[in-house]
Parts: sequence; C-alpha cells; structure tokens
Amino acid sequence: MKRICLFCISLFLVAGIASAQAYKDKSLSPEERAKDLVSRLSLEEKTSLMMHSSAPVEAFGIPAYNWWSEALHGIARNGKATVFPQPVGMAASFDEPLLYQVFTAASDEARVKNRQAREKGHVGQYQGLTFWTPNINIFRDPRWGRGMETYGEDPYLTGQLGMAVVRGLQGPSDAPVLKAHACAKHFAVHSGPEWNRHSYNAEVSERDLRETYLPAFKDLVTKADVQEVMIAYNRFRGDPCGANDYLINTILRGEWGYKGLITSDCWAVDDFFQPGRHGYSADAVHAVAAAVAAGTDTECGNAYIHIPEAVEQGLLSEADVDRNLVRLLAARIRLGELDGISPWDDTLTDDIVEGPEHLALSRKMAQETLVLLQNRGNVLPLKPGARIALIGPNADDREMQWGNYNPVPENTVTLADALKARIPNLLTFRACGIVGVEYMPKPNPNNPLSLALDMPEDQLEEIAKQYAIGVQDVRNYVNRQNRMRQSFLPELDVEAVLRELEGIDIVVFAGGISPRFEGEEMPVELPGFKGGDRTDIELPAVQRQLLKALHEAGKKVVLVNFSGCAIGLEPETETCDAILQAWYPGQEGGTALADVLFGDVAPSGKLPVTFYRNVAQLPDFEDYNMKGRTYRYFQGSPLFAFGYGLSYTTFKYGKARVQGNSIIIPVKNTGKRSATEVVQLYVRRPADAEGPLKSLRAFRRVEIPAGKTVNVCLPLEEETFLGWSEEAQDMVSQKGEWELLYGGSSDALQTLKYTRK
Repeated sequence: MKRICLFCISLFLVAGIASAQAYKDKSLSPEERAKDLVSRLSLEEKTSLMMHSSAPVEAFGIPAYNWWSEALHGIARNGKATVFPQPVGMAASFDEPLLYQVFTAASDEARVKNRQAREKGHVGQYQGLTFWTPNINIFRDPRWGRGMETYGEDPYLTGQLGMAVVRGLQGPSDAPVLKAHACAKHFAVHSGPEWNRHSYNAEVSERDLRETYLPAFKDLVTKADVQEVMIAYNRFRGDPCGANDYLINTILRGEWGYKGLITSDCWAVDDFFQPGRHGYSADAVHAVAAAVAAGTDTECGNAYIHIPEAVEQGLLSEADVDRNLVRLLAARIRLGELDGISPWDDTLTDDIVEGPEHLALSRKMAQETLVLLQNRGNVLPLKPGARIALIGPNADDREMQWGNYNPVPENTVTLADALKARIPNLLTFRACGIVGVEYMPKPNPNNPLSLALDMPEDQLEEIAKQYAIGVQDVRNYVNRQNRMRQSFLPELDVEAVLRELEGIDIVVFAGGISPRFEGEEMPVELPGFKGGDRTDIELPAVQRQLLKALHEAGKKVVLVNFSGCAIGLEPETETCDAILQAWYPGQEGGTALADVLFGDVAPSGKLPVTFYRNVAQLPDFEDYNMKGRTYRYFQGSPLFAFGYGLSYTTFKYGKARVQGNSIIIPVKNTGKRSATEVVQLYVRRPADAEGPLKSLRAFRRVEIPAGKTVNVCLPLEEETFLGWSEEAQDMVSQKGEWELLYGGSSDALQTLKYTRK
C-alpha cells in the first residue's frame, strides 16, 4: 500500500512539473501554450501585453515587443532598405508573381534587420516582424490621398495582388515558424476623406458592402491566411469599426472563420470618446471595454491601459481579455519570437539589404508599373540624335520617388540621374515648382506628429514619449514638412523658360504632384489639396500653363506624370505628344523610366484606376455608395479607362472560345517588336440590371513575339461567376446567362455569350 501511494505521489509531482512548464512545452500547440501562460498572468500584466508597445513580463520570459512595423513597399522607418514602387504603381503591373518576389525580398530584409536589432540587445519600434500592410481598401475616388497605398479600384485585382503580398511576407507554409505577419487593412468601408475619418459614419447597402468593399478582405482571410486585420478609424452603420459586432464577429470571425489577430488603427480607440469625434463612448474606460469585448485584440495607442478599470467597474469580462490575449501570445509563438527561433538567421546575410538582387527587382517592378497613356506620332521611344531637355519639378526629387510609408535608401536614381547618364550634355533645369504658391506647414490636431511642427527641438522628445512614437520619426516628419517649402516656386517666367530651350526638339517634362501633398492626414491646405486629399484632380495650374506654352512654341512634349492618384489630364492630351504615368516609382525609378523612354523596354503597365476627365464626373467624395464610381459603375466616358495602357507595338484579339473550364483567347502581336500584353477577362450578368457594368475576373501578363499569335488560357471557375443574391444577401456563384468580355482594356472588349449550367 505504501509503495502504491509513493508511486501515486511521484506521478502527481511529474504531472505538476509538466503543468508548471506547459507554456514552455514546444510539443503543445501555440494556443495550448498561450492559454497556460495567460492563466498565470495578473490583469495588469495582461494589460501591458495588449498595447502595441508591449512591456516585458520577465517572470515568464516574455520579452518586450512592439507590434508596429511598416512594409508598404519595403521595410520602412528602420534605416536603409530597398524601396520598391508605391503599391498603386505595382498594381499597374498586373503581375502577381513579381509582387510575390518583391515581398519575399522585403521579408528577407525584415528578418535581417530583426536579427541585427536582437544582436544589439533591443528590438524597438519598426524592428519587429509584424507588418501593418497591405492596404487593401478600394480606391473608390481619386481625391483620396492614401489611395496610393492601395492596389487600385477593383476588388478582384486588389484581392489577387493582396494575397501575393501576404504570401511573400509571411513566407512558406511549411517553415517551422512564420517569417513575418502581414495585416489586411483598414477593415472596413474606408477610403477617405482624410480630414473626417475620426468622426465619419460610412453607410452603404449590403450589396455594395459584399460586392465591393469586402471581397479583397475575404480573399486574404480565407485563401491567404493573413495573420492580422487592422480595424479602420471610421464608424460603419453607427458603430466604430473597432467595436463593430457585425464586421468583427458576424462576418470576419463568424462567416469567414478568421482566427488571427485584430488590431486597432493608431489611436482609433481614442476616437470612440474624444470630443468632436464619434461620440460613441462616455470616456476611455467605456471605449476600451467596447473594443476589447468586440474582439479588438491589440491597440495601437495607450487607451488599453484602462483595461483593469473596465474590469473592476463590471464593464468588461476578464474572460474577454484572456480570449484576446491568447490570440496575441499564440501569434508571438508562431513567429518564433517568444522562443527566440529564427531559421533565417544563418541564411540571410546583411548584404542582401539594398543589395544588387533587390535593386534589380525594384528596377524590374518599376519598369512594369509605367503606363503609356498617349504616344502621338510615336514620339516615344526617344530617337538617337534628338535634342532633348529635361525640366519640371519632379525631375530630380529623390523623396518624391520614395512615396509614403517608405524606407530611406542609401542610393536613389532620379530621372535626371538616369538621363544624364545617357546624354552627358543633357540640358536640365527645374522651370517651375509643384503648385507655384507659397506654403507653410500647419499643425493638425488629429495627427500627433504634426503637433511637433510648432515645438522647439528640445521638446520633440516629449511629443515622442506622449504618443509612443520614435523621436527620430518626429524629427524626420518635421524636417520633411519644412523641406516641403522647397517644392514651391511662387512665380513662373515662361519667356525665360522658352529662352533656355532654344534649339531643343523634345522636352521631357517631369511633372505631377508629390507625396508631400497627398497622403495620410497631412497639414496641407493649398489650391487643389486639403489635409492630404485633393479637392480637384487637375494638374496644378503652374504646370498646365507651362505645358501649354511649350506646345505653342512648337516643342515636342513628353509628360512624365508622377502621382499616387489619377490626374485629370484632358488638356494635356492636347498639349503633350506623349504621356507616361510614372506613379512614385521607388529608388530605381529613374533608371526604369530611362529604359522605357529610350525603348530598351516596352511599356506594359495597365491602369489599376480610372482616369476621369475632371471632378464633374465624380459623385460626392463623402458618398460611399458605388453608383457612378469606378469602371464597374461609371456610365460616362473616362479620359483613360481602367486596364488601359499602350505599348510600342499593337495587339489584335481574335475570337475566343470556351474549352472545358477555360476561355482560350488568341492574341496577335501585330507590330515589329516583342512585347508584353496584359490580357483581361471581365464578366457581366445581363439579368442583373442593377449590377456592375462589368467586373474583372481574370488577367495574365503574356510575352508575345513580333508577328506571332499566342493562345491565352484563362480559368472559368466558380468564383468567376459570383453575382449578388438578394436571398443570400451575399455574393453567390450564379448559373444562367453570362457575357464574357475580353481584351486589353476595360473599354476595348469583345463579347462572348456563355450559358452556365
């Protein structure tokens, strides 16, 4: 009997030891380990782990971690890194495989930079592995300043490219730990204006919600296993998105089965209760209770410090806190971060960061982003011996090429650099500023960084500490805003410019706008600009005036338009011989532009957004209904259509046929040089009178030799035939009569009638 009791005691002790170490047991699932760990933490310790700047819990070996890192188009705000083109430009490539390579390169650099930080003994903000990208909101209106962060106006294109971003960042599914986190943002129904995002209530029909605003999010959640979703600032149907039960629990976690993390946008929980904003919560404690209970797991900001008060006052269950924290800690385990596991430490060396392979990748992507909008008289490619001048405010602007949410590279090739390398005696001068008026940056009370504009240098650390922002970020912001003034020349002497250009045949004009004026909640109030958004879509008047003068003086004009949005270029189609849309093309943008301008590479980009003629074609910016918006619902005649883009050759589409579960489209290159065409498939459901005019459902980049025909095969899948169902109140694969529309642009399509049985 004694021996049996001793045996029982020994079993109990072993089980107790095992239980005590369960959170360290790597044979258990991340969720099992996380649950055990959470059960051991005090409420104050739990609270400290749920803000973006998470404090360490040394008793259980939990290191400090900062969830806030950025990788919109390269590893941002963390020293040097490769700068790829702005996302709206990469969308113009219609190249999923290349985008996957871009973000694989970015995650490679992320792992190197994380290792370097660990070796120095501190992993700070922007040095972690959880990246708040991609931005997959629909670029529904060209006036939105942050639209340049997105992948355009089409839900299907956004979903396909967004999934490539996620897979590139998060790494191979068979790796022992995740390479990094991607984050689908901003959920949901969010796309400006910037100036009212902290108080705006988005109201849309269920159809618009499911047909336009949610499909890309659903793709990333259900097909690409995105690890984080960021909640938007605005309200949706009355409730802030961060406390919106319908968005978070009915759709995201319920219908889609999402198991990953939900994070707030930065200081979005403050919008619940701050005066003049949503007016949703009485105070910070009630706001925090609402966000945590709804399932917003981590907060960018510091309102969650009130979690213990919310629990003490009976506003929040500690069980809800535990549920959310289990997801957070399980995610850190999956990243290898809690266990100190990084399989890439021995294989990825420091020299890959902004190294030759990644620069070549940036250059290739920049080449594919460029969209040739006009080429009257085949002025492009530039001919040998032509007398060429380069002028314009964006000819030699490195920061402009970087876009926003950007790395800061060691080397950037501007258009001026690249053209001078080819034409040593190139005439180049600025000629005019972006807008031609004086400007002084102003503080924006909704943007913590902008408050530093009026602060002396010795107080910048106070702003950084108050808002949990890196002090160098504050300094960089202030310096950037002050340098913005250099983008302005208040007067334009047209006659002086023309005198400088005597004897010149072709003027390459590097114009457009700049990420100093369009972007996230910016303290900019200028003709045509408001708070980071645009109030019109015209080219700034000073540039329009100069282009007209150049044309009237008999110059051949090539407009290289840099912008993150569609510009109303209707007058420029008359005054310019060629128009090349350059977006913000990254650090290799100048080289890529020269490659295309001189014909080394044929342009192959296609517009991921509609270029309207002017704002008269647009509905009210604050109206989120889709009627009249984007190529899918716009009834008018755009200046340049979604999917449009010229080449240095021409393509002819033959008669397509359906074969099995595919459509076969013959495409002939009718020119004298090989080039790439983006073949596009749209669908329309004739019985759906209120539905989209057409919807993109497949695309493929195809290299076609001169004079040859290639049969392009595009799939016809269940999701190809998604249509709105009133009964299901959702998108459902529909049988019956369809039209398959195919071609090289959304406004140049052939039609094949198809019955789906």
